[in-house]
Amino acid sequence: MAALIVANGFVDWIMFKHRETTITSQFGHIQVTRKGYSEDGMADPFRYLLAKASPVQDSIERLPEVRVLGRRLAFSGLVSRGDETVSFVAEGVEPDKEEVLSSSLRVPKGANLSLDDPKGIILGLGLAANLGVDVGDSVVLMANTATGSVNAVECRVRGLFATMSKAYDDVALRVPLSVAQRLLKVDGAHVWAVLLEETDQTGRTLQTLRERHAGEGLVFTEWIELADFHVKAVSLLAKQAGVMKVIIAVIIVLSIFNTMMMSVMERTGEIGTAMALGLTRRTILRMILVEGAMLGTVGGILGLALGTMLAWVISYIGIPMPPPPGQSWGFMGEVMVSARLAVDAFILAVVSTLIASIIPARTASGMVIVDALRFNR
Repeated sequence: MAALIVANGFVDWIMFKHRETTITSQFGHIQVTRKGYSEDGMADPFRYLLAKASPVQDSIERLPEVRVLGRRLAFSGLVSRGDETVSFVAEGVEPDKEEVLSSSLRVPKGANLSLDDPKGIILGLGLAANLGVDVGDSVVLMANTATGSVNAVECRVRGLFATMSKAYDDVALRVPLSVAQRLLKVDGAHVWAVLLEETDQTGRTLQTLRERHAGEGLVFTEWIELADFHVKAVSLLAKQAGVMKVIIAVIIVLSIFNTMMMSVMERTGEIGTAMALGLTRRTILRMILVEGAMLGTVGGILGLALGTMLAWVISYIGIPMPPPPGQSWGFMGEVMVSARLAVDAFILAVVSTLIASIIPARTASGMVIVDALRFNR
């Protein structure tokens, strides 16, 4: 029980932290786009711009569970410094709202975007290395405008950022929305990223928005539909947790089976005497099964207490973790004991002990009374 709680509690914490980091560094809880943007937006991005001011946006922002709504404008082009020119993908964002929306975005060098620095931009670590720039350097961004012409704007590198995807950091940069709109000569945005107060509110809020704004040509997308890497990572971790449960269950079954069989063999004479005095075989069977259930219940309670205490101590100390694939920094892990995990572990302990008690119980109830009485002589 204790091993199961600590191991699966660590896996649950990893999945929880990965979920929250994915939401608060990339997608938000809900993204609002024009219908058709996800399918054809790459080919004709200017066709799917959301209006600069919209009653729908005001309606969403007034919802009590909405923490912040930020506009994002996606584009691509070329960035150059001196003789070096490389391609990039970028987002124009609102710096003040992105402080909340992208609170988990890591900026290991320099500073994040700010309203006080309208021409300050941030580059992915890989892109900055490919371009040979550092914090404080000036770069020129070039992109195609909505009319098909080429426009350019000079910016200053304010900071370098890193995400969980090294491939994205190699080509990505972020600029203030005003700079992106001036570069592309547009007023709107492609995406409204919505961050809620709690992740558990996502499903209910998504349904409300779809019902309230049906027929307005908008698509409301939940974050998990966009987070392919997160879905695959959670699937892998869930399979590992399942294997751990199977291993623990097998250990419990084998150990309890051995314990119960030894207990039955040591009390063969007592069982024979009880049956000779009138106890039925069904009663003997039920007694052994109840004993196994009590063993599982007491062991489960003690294991739950021990596992919870270990989880608290380990979380307080922290688990130094090496950098995951694609990252250059590690982190301190914790163990999260949820009600679901505690209940699952307790049920596993009780059920597995009951299963392990079936054969000993049948062995005890099937004894020949005369042979049982002679057993200890």
